[in-house]
Amino acid sequence: MSYIVIGCGRFGAELAYKLFQNGYQVVVVDANPKAFNRLHPDFRGRTVEGDSLSADTLSRAAADKAEGVAVVTNSDTMNAVIGHTIRVHYPNVKQVVVRNYDPAMRGMLEAFGLQVVSSTAWGAERVQELMIDPSFRAVFSAGNGEVEMYEMFIPEKWGGMSISALLDGCGEIICSALTRAGRAELPTPTLKLQKGDILTVSATLEGVKSLRAKLQEGKEA
Repeated sequence: MSYIVIGCGRFGAELAYKLFQNGYQVVVVDANPKAFNRLHPDFRGRTVEGDSLSADTLSRAAADKAEGVAVVTNSDTMNAVIGHTIRVHYPNVKQVVVRNYDPAMRGMLEAFGLQVVSSTAWGAERVQELMIDPSFRAVFSAGNGEVEMYEMFIPEKWGGMSISALLDGCGEIICSALTRAGRAELPTPTLKLQKGDILTVSATLEGVKSLRAKLQEGKEA
């Protein structure tokens, strides 16, 4: 499979190297040839110098054969225009993902109907979670962090509480799995928790905040 990374800043260079490490053919595009110096010394993909909106540049990057394209320049406006151009002129590309640098510009990118990843917003969510309560570990983030999966360890004081009692009143949160003694299962709402269980929940930030507040109050009757 062949993938194109447009924009060889620190983000683009890291993404290109990770794709390469996973065995994919990678083409990196940037208008500044010095930008390619950011690529890892072991990177063995192709580099294409040129204007990313140029038909010639995209042709040299073999956009007509690409499985996916990531547009990750530091300009949200350019990312939107390039992403839209690729979707219109290269319908063979199955996935076009654009980077959102400024959260205030995210709405503009979404208006193009593009798949958007906001590294700034996502990073801020991760830092916030670690500052508020590191006992909740985010294991998966959907979209730009609006809904996430968390792992939480059940201490002794919460043993004997049912899952439904634990989550009742916490808003937008559901139990995805429970791991006990190394074995995971899809639990019923009435299942009683035990010390050492690992509960996996899917929740919005507000849902997790409600659950944290409830747990800090101690075991519910």
